[in-house]
Amino acid sequence: MAVVGYARVSSVGQSLEVQEAALVEAGCGKVFAEKRSGTTQEGREELRRALEYVREGDTFVVTRIDRLARSVTDLSEVVAVLTAKGVSFRALQQGEFDTTAATGRLFLTMLGAFAEFETSLRRERQMEGIAKAKAEGRYKGRPITVDRAAIQRLHAEGMKPMKISQHLSIARSTVYEALKSLG
Repeated sequence: MAVVGYARVSSVGQSLEVQEAALVEAGCGKVFAEKRSGTTQEGREELRRALEYVREGDTFVVTRIDRLARSVTDLSEVVAVLTAKGVSFRALQQGEFDTTAATGRLFLTMLGAFAEFETSLRRERQMEGIAKAKAEGRYKGRPITVDRAAIQRLHAEGMKPMKISQHLSIARSTVYEALKSLG
């Protein structure tokens, strides 16, 4: 029966050390850690690896629920995977609760809802700040560098604008703009 930890921070400038130390102190023999947004499971390779790693009888540990997921949906999906594998779940800073019981699942859902709410509030405040800065003429946005030759080449090869935008990680409108300017 292994105790497996998962640590996550959102940005490169943040440190995983505090979470990793808390997980090791809690008895985690293996800790998976990554610097990725928690708003989705997409691209979170260490979470995927951790969920593949755990076996029946293991305990999966995070320091806080919001380190695992920032939406009720993602949290429910991860816990469902753990439950199906016979793995217990623990969040160090939110106390003990049993996700096999109705009250434990309710508590977990409430914690997930708070994490999702917190993310939404932060996004709203950020958008308000951007709107204010734009109104004051202080916000210019991110400069976009567009590889027009790549757009033209991919389009000439028959790739559709939406696929080009995904391939180059740019907005579809940017692709259309570039194609229009290329004639």
